[in-house]
Amino acid sequence: MEFAPSPRAREYQAKLLEFMDDHIYPAEPVYAAQMAESGDPQFHPPILEELKTEARKRGLWNLFHPHENEAWGSPGLSNLDYAPLAEIMGRSPHLAPEATNCNAPDTGNMEVLELFGTAEHKEKWLKPLLAGEIASAFAMTEPAVASSDATNVQLRMDADGDQYVLNGRKWFASNALHANCKVLIVMGKTDVGAVAHRQQSMMVVPLDTPGVTVVRGLPVFGYLDREGHAEIVFEDVRVPKTALLAGEGDGFLISQARLGPGRIHHCMRTIGMAERALDMMISRAQNRVTFGEPVANRSNIQDWIAEARIDIEMIRLLTLKTAWLMDTAGNQKARVEIAAIKVAAPEVALKIIDRAIQVHGGGGVTDDFPLASFWALVRTLRLADGPDEVHKRTIARVELGRVSPGWNKKK
Repeated sequence: MEFAPSPRAREYQAKLLEFMDDHIYPAEPVYAAQMAESGDPQFHPPILEELKTEARKRGLWNLFHPHENEAWGSPGLSNLDYAPLAEIMGRSPHLAPEATNCNAPDTGNMEVLELFGTAEHKEKWLKPLLAGEIASAFAMTEPAVASSDATNVQLRMDADGDQYVLNGRKWFASNALHANCKVLIVMGKTDVGAVAHRQQSMMVVPLDTPGVTVVRGLPVFGYLDREGHAEIVFEDVRVPKTALLAGEGDGFLISQARLGPGRIHHCMRTIGMAERALDMMISRAQNRVTFGEPVANRSNIQDWIAEARIDIEMIRLLTLKTAWLMDTAGNQKARVEIAAIKVAAPEVALKIIDRAIQVHGGGGVTDDFPLASFWALVRTLRLADGPDEVHKRTIARVELGRVSPGWNKKK
């Protein structure tokens, strides 16, 4: 296994670190002020467009995209080369990913449109997404069923002549309240009589299609995120049959192709948040005095700092191994590692962020520091893209089969 960054990756790391220092971190208070002045949680602050312009000028655009394309600004980096870049962007999760056009769920949707979209889909939706001109949302999760099992989705996609008619309800459609959101990728059932994993399909649905109603944005631990986590009702929504991605019954296949890379991107950014939380913990401990000594002199705080470094190094190595496997053996061969890092990264980061909050005292739970929002964001990752329990089930089934092949075959 070779985890050393390539010369190309080191070049992009240096460029991105400079961009973070010169533009992203200084923009954080500007972003907060613009959001507060607007009074609108879904306001699109001008500073973001300024950052996007600067990132593109610096060649820091579509870094997630695995194929080199000059028109898109994509350098065509491997997962292993992209891993440290996503980590760096994770240190400012509300700004850096979107500033570089590497934010979820747009990245996953772009990958889906490229792999499974028609020429029309690519022209109408993929190109403006790659250019950062529009935003998109992914609608799979539903309030009425346990959506950790994607075969449970109930939204109907019934054929009617040369159209499909969609009826159902989705929620946690992240990005659907983004000021620039124009299109949804929606998962539903086209054939309830088919075998379980062939009932689902995915379709491209413009957000302004008649019958699509955004009911509300769901708060997450009290935060109404700018991009929104929308509850959406579909009532007799008609789309042409050309809206179909891949073919009927391919929805589950598409979801697996989409979620693998998305999961590891989340984990990479999570490590970045843990690193920034550790830096903040150290700085606060060194600069606050209790009972005549810096807080950093307390043995329990030193334990926390040491344990944080150990834990970050462990999850980073597992993430790099996962990225390397995805590059060399493919996403399917790396499924256990993808599941493992999806469980481990948020778990470790939450512990570090929580301890950083503790060292900050009362200030740690306010919005004067980013730690509270980091905690809320990382806690949601124990549910997003599959809850911990589903990923542990994946790992356990592989381990059980390794010791006793065929143990789970029906008699």
